[in-house]
Amino acid sequence: MGIVIFDGVAYGMLLFLIGVGLSITMGLMNFVNLAHGSFAMVGGYAASILMSRMGLGFFPSLAASFAAAALIGALLEFTLYRRLYRAHPLDQVLLSIGLVFVSIAAFTWGFGPSMQPFSLPSYLEGQLTIGSLSVGRYRLFLIVAGVLVLAGLLLALGKTRYGAMVRASVDNQRVAGGTGIHVQRLFFLTFSLGCGLAGLGGALSLGVLGLEPSFPLKYLVYFLIVVCVGGAGTIVGPFIAALLVGIVDVAGKYYFPEAGAFLIYVFMIVMLLLRPNGIVPRKGL
Repeated sequence: MGIVIFDGVAYGMLLFLIGVGLSITMGLMNFVNLAHGSFAMVGGYAASILMSRMGLGFFPSLAASFAAAALIGALLEFTLYRRLYRAHPLDQVLLSIGLVFVSIAAFTWGFGPSMQPFSLPSYLEGQLTIGSLSVGRYRLFLIVAGVLVLAGLLLALGKTRYGAMVRASVDNQRVAGGTGIHVQRLFFLTFSLGCGLAGLGGALSLGVLGLEPSFPLKYLVYFLIVVCVGGAGTIVGPFIAALLVGIVDVAGKYYFPEAGAFLIYVFMIVMLLLRPNGIVPRKGL
């Protein structure tokens, strides 16, 4: 039971690392970005290519995955996304889902349909004994990474001038602009941050989920469940939701393999009935 919970927490941390960027763009910026998984794929492919073909180290590749996804996100925000910030949500959905299919086709054409190669560094391979449990080193690393990202985001959005400006701009763009805040530039940076976090999560998913061109569509529902159940626009909400989804999914597949994948949808329905505004509403980070 203990190892199932541990693996579920590690899986949940991975979902949080990828999905928290969607919570930022969808909740704080009120943009329904269904192409979030495509930015995760960009980061994953960047890390895989740098490690397997260019011999770059694991941690430099993680930094590069964040930068690559943030750069692509910045480019698309400048050329496409900012034109639809005030548009109907259906327009935003159509644009972003269109980008998903474009990215799938582009990566299939450029890299082929097969799974991308990935090998863990030696210090993250194997098992580590903690008490009576023998846990995977890489899964333990995912948990530590998730906690560090959570702490960093809470600090950045809750305790800094940047976070105060983001919250003010989300609440009322006109008033925020009147106080001297450059709202468009702030949204540009925030969108790039969300995409960069997705890229980082995509790179970390190489050792657990694997990576292929269908990744953005295959795991889209997981990211949406994490954000919608946790509360779009919050950080703590998706964190709690991701842990619950991870544990439910892993435990379901372990104890009820015939219906394991179905249990997260039951969990989603129950949670949305009990907490329709999310586990943590947007009024608090």
